[in-house]
Amino acid sequence: MPADSKARSLIEAVGSRAIAVFSYAGGLALLLGSAWGWLCRMIFSPKVRFGRQPLAAQMVRVGVRSLGIVLLVQGFIGVILALQMTPPLKPWGQEQQVSVIIGIAGFRMLGPIITGVVLSGFAGASIAAELGTMVVAEEIEAMESMALNPMRFLVVPRVAATACMMVLLTVLADMMIAFGGWLTAALVLGPAVYSGYWERMRLQLQYTDFYTGLIMAFVFGVLISLIACYEGLKVKGGAEGVGRATTMTVVNSIVAIILAACVFTVIFYVFKL
Repeated sequence: MPADSKARSLIEAVGSRAIAVFSYAGGLALLLGSAWGWLCRMIFSPKVRFGRQPLAAQMVRVGVRSLGIVLLVQGFIGVILALQMTPPLKPWGQEQQVSVIIGIAGFRMLGPIITGVVLSGFAGASIAAELGTMVVAEEIEAMESMALNPMRFLVVPRVAATACMMVLLTVLADMMIAFGGWLTAALVLGPAVYSGYWERMRLQLQYTDFYTGLIMAFVFGVLISLIACYEGLKVKGGAEGVGRATTMTVVNSIVAIILAACVFTVIFYVFKL
């Protein structure tokens, strides 16, 4: 194949991929705009009833049922951090700073990121599979034929519930990371790390370390739920399409979480937060 043909093929492949990415981002933006519009109407318009029961059901499904696995994973993250950070600090006589590292890393970044990754597999895949099954079974068309807007009754409760529960789960995850490090210090690392563990963490942590993590957690929750709903609502091809939507939800959610975390890190660094 001539060099110009190879170059043309490469440019076309890159261009088509870029168009697909921008198209996907545009679809998510339109979905977010529509969900936000319905949410505002539910809150401020007396003519549109706010469905508290569907919201509560989704909060239980997304948050309460995933609580155990989130706490378990985050507890092990605290254990890993304590065991990994102590040996490099010990030659310098700074092993007592392990609690500070665990606190800052957990509250600012690891808490929301690991919780988001777990939730993308636990709740995101479930939402995509459920909505995809409804599309395949033509339940969405049946709702529309009865003048029931799928955005209002299906998307808004899931997005709102996932965003809210992601924040609450992150608070518990932060504490579980700190507790995992403390338990490891008490059982394995000895008095040099264990003594004054909570006091050193308390003195070093600031409010910015806490609320920056919660801001990221909220955005991660919105991203996970939007991607899950978007993938579920555009399912085609029966059971195979549902499986593909579930897989793509997890993959795209994790990529979106890491990308958003990178953007937030740059913003926090620039503004010294």
